[in-house]
Amino acid sequence: GTEGSTLMSYFSKNQIQALKPKITFSTLRDLQCPVLQSNNLQGKPEESCSTEELFEWLGAVLNQVSLDNKSSSFLSTYCCPEPNTVVEKAFLCTITGFIIPEKIIQLLEQLCCYFGEPKLAYWLTLTVHGFADSPVSWRESEHGFHKGGENLYNFVIFRNLDYWLQMAVGAHDDCPP
Repeated sequence: GTEGSTLMSYFSKNQIQALKPKITFSTLRDLQCPVLQSNNLQGKPEESCSTEELFEWLGAVLNQVSLDNKSSSFLSTYCCPEPNTVVEKAFLCTITGFIIPEKIIQLLEQLCCYFGEPKLAYWLTLTVHGFADSPVSWRESEHGFHKGGENLYNFVIFRNLDYWLQMAVGAHDDCPP
């Protein structure tokens, strides 16, 4: 009866709101960034940073951890790896919600357009997190939550359209093929 249709309209309206991704933008000023070379994954002293150093730095930036290595900080004494450069303005966009793979490909294509004129950026990143307590991961395995529920991959795209793909999964999860 009426009660059922009212309930249905309530759920459909609220589900639509729940599925709509939330987008936030922020500008990071005078950000210390690692120097990267697309053809050098291991990095070279005084020339470029490694993929691991970038991944660690990115984690600090995304979690808004200070990069100035102050001994008085109870949170972190992390500092940006060497060599690095100060970027006057970096843009951070976070999209939270259920996002299908096709939309991620679309986002990657749009990000690559950023390398058009004027060529300001040397590289950019796109990180995709699965929910920490997601029931599934890559392949046919269940997702092991255990400690941190790591479940993410990160694209680093360079101006010449070379890219790195970094993946992080928990110790009990299958790695992607």
